[in-house]
Amino acid sequence: MKINDLKWYAATALFAATSWTHAFALDSGWVNQKLAEFESNPREFIHNSKNTMKYDPDTLQPIQMKPKFSKESIESLDFILEKDREEHSAKSYRKTGRGPIRNNDQAENLVDELRFFRLQEMEQEGMMSAQVSVAPWSSDYWAISLGSLARRYADPGFPNSSNWQTNINYISTTRSSSVDQLSPSEKYDLLVGDSHQTLTRAMIDAGVPYFKSYGKVEPWMGICHGWAPASFMIARPEHAIEVTAANGQTKIQFYPSDIKALSSLLWANGAPKTRFIGGRCDEKHPAEDANGHILNPDCFDTNPGTWHTAIVNQIGVSKRSFVIDATYDYEVWNQPVYSYEYVYFNPSTLQYVNNLNDATVSRSSFHNDRFTKYRSSNTAYMAGIVMKLTYVAETTPSHNLSDSETFDRRISVNYFYDLELDDQYRIIGGEWYQRQHPDFMWLPEPNARATSIGDLYIESSHSAAWDPQDPLPASWTHAAQEGSKRSQPLAAIVEALVTHSKLQQ
Repeated sequence: MKINDLKWYAATALFAATSWTHAFALDSGWVNQKLAEFESNPREFIHNSKNTMKYDPDTLQPIQMKPKFSKESIESLDFILEKDREEHSAKSYRKTGRGPIRNNDQAENLVDELRFFRLQEMEQEGMMSAQVSVAPWSSDYWAISLGSLARRYADPGFPNSSNWQTNINYISTTRSSSVDQLSPSEKYDLLVGDSHQTLTRAMIDAGVPYFKSYGKVEPWMGICHGWAPASFMIARPEHAIEVTAANGQTKIQFYPSDIKALSSLLWANGAPKTRFIGGRCDEKHPAEDANGHILNPDCFDTNPGTWHTAIVNQIGVSKRSFVIDATYDYEVWNQPVYSYEYVYFNPSTLQYVNNLNDATVSRSSFHNDRFTKYRSSNTAYMAGIVMKLTYVAETTPSHNLSDSETFDRRISVNYFYDLELDDQYRIIGGEWYQRQHPDFMWLPEPNARATSIGDLYIESSHSAAWDPQDPLPASWTHAAQEGSKRSQPLAAIVEALVTHSKLQQ
């Protein structure tokens, strides 16, 4: 990292610490202050990134996250295009178009069960706050610039350079002093008896096309699109586990971080079809009106009505996580949701209120509606919402011998929006009061399983289950190498490691 970048990050953190002293609790004082700022200058409020400042959900202290994008990219908004290009453009769940609850923005196309679509029903059933039943686990996003899973994170000599070539040269030319300091992919290659180190070579090669084309590999490139679903689709590895390599002699210690890495890679490259709602926008500066409302419907992001209906039904009803992205917020994308809670405000008076009745205003009486010309023609009422969202974030890999929720990193952020209701009080739309908010949402089917092409070899040969205390069956070593050619670890191996890690004491 350049010295001037370090100064910029430090200045940003100092500004955040000195200029944002309010608690983020959803109390009337804080909510009313924010709404007064919106009333005074809605366009400024919508664009002000401090209104979506991330914070610790327990201490309510602001969190200044280290951006994965360069200072220049952030200031120019190039990160919007970069994220679309790398993280999502090649993914089947990335579709075209955004706007007021379009066909690709329907909550029922995402959630496991759509039970509630009226605010009154949500409140009556205790859905104003909820959290998942099984917490997603934190992990690294395994940056390609560091070699992805080939990164020797426990090797004190590993450069951890911002220069991809420097890191790759170290991995390729330096022999590790011990098996324990090997990278996750090197341990996997040793486990499966792959003398060609196929998986490690695949991790190294992932950065080659970018380095050849641009002379660098951006630090934001990684496999968060694999970690995010894996964090709640694969059980948490609870303890380190010692396994026997294919040679029958070498013992390999797989730490929870190593198993999480392989799980994330499996879900990045071998995931089944996912449910997806939302879209993409390639405009860095979409046109907007005087209130800050984006005019191009393709850049409107997920509708607040869709967002509210989806999170309440998925987290509140099914209590199973899903993944969010926020294109206009470089600090958040592909993060698994942990919990939410919300309170009301009246969109006409812009005041915090204690109940839904006081938060609901009829369209006919809402004379000062700044977004009146964008409302659905079926809107009969509107209600204001302030939601606290908590999601799980990345952490640095380590040689911790055990893992639990205490090692997870969670981050919260507050969103302001109103909801449009029809004459039956069903949620049919809404307006965001901030530019930075959830963009698209996705999740795998409840019983989905990520697999590699190598798993087909195992299943077709009816190979017996593997006990990690024994070397892999010969048929598994061949299958593993076939999967490694496509950067896919065997699901059978990953799942066995997870299962046995939960049995360790």
